[in-house]
Amino acid sequence: MTMPAAQPDRHPLAVQHPELDDASIRLLVETFYGRAREDELIGPIFNRAVEDWDEHIGRISDFWSSMFLKTGRYTGAPMRPHLLLSLQGPHFDRWLQLFEATAKDLLAPELAELFIVRARRIADSFEMGIASTRGDIARPRHSV
Repeated sequence: MTMPAAQPDRHPLAVQHPELDDASIRLLVETFYGRAREDELIGPIFNRAVEDWDEHIGRISDFWSSMFLKTGRYTGAPMRPHLLLSLQGPHFDRWLQLFEATAKDLLAPELAELFIVRARRIADSFEMGIASTRGDIARPRHSV
């Protein structure tokens, strides 16, 4: 497998894919949250927790941009807000279902797969972190 040539305006450690840029990340995040807000299971959680959707979408877009494009724009601590939401396994499962479907709908297959793999790891990390604060032990369920 050959690696794509580095894009001159991109950080050398960024994912090198011609379809990956801030606009494609923002579209993914906006589309996902549009679907999530209307979902019967996770919609009520998001709609109670998020006060300013434009700010939230910008922050999450910065998160993914920092992760894949190495822009460094995200400086938050994402675990803390999730600890306050009383999330359980079915919530993570549904989040992943919606996120994976959105990524597959909008991105080239190889790019969607990169986002999906990372999203599964994030879900496992959050799920295990939340369990540990409750005094429970959880194993990864999504990224194995």
